[in-house]
Amino acid sequence: MDIILTNSSDEPIYQQITSQIKTLIMDGTLSAGDALPSMRNLAMQLRISVITTKRAYEELERDGYIETFAGKGCFVKGQNTQFLREENIRQTEELLAKACVKAKMCDLSLDEMKEILEMIYGGE
Repeated sequence: MDIILTNSSDEPIYQQITSQIKTLIMDGTLSAGDALPSMRNLAMQLRISVITTKRAYEELERDGYIETFAGKGCFVKGQNTQFLREENIRQTEELLAKACVKAKMCDLSLDEMKEILEMIYGGE
């Protein structure tokens, strides 16, 4: 499992870990039942505090992405495919909202935005 941390990001390290693991789960790289590295191992790999990895894993568990079994570790939780689809849609909407803010800043019209989106999406 490759997690890349960026010191220059405004996002806290635990959130960088959380969002990258969520992405790995949602895109199918990690499947239900897959074991995650122990908090200690992940902290050593990333050269960060165990407290930071603990916070990331706690957030992932709270959000329903992983489950923890005492003495065994943390595992990817079986997901409802509809839940994953809704989460992906929510993230897409969030990214599009940011794109719209940028577009308005440089006076792009809605038609121009649609044209750009169609090119990126692969439309005609």
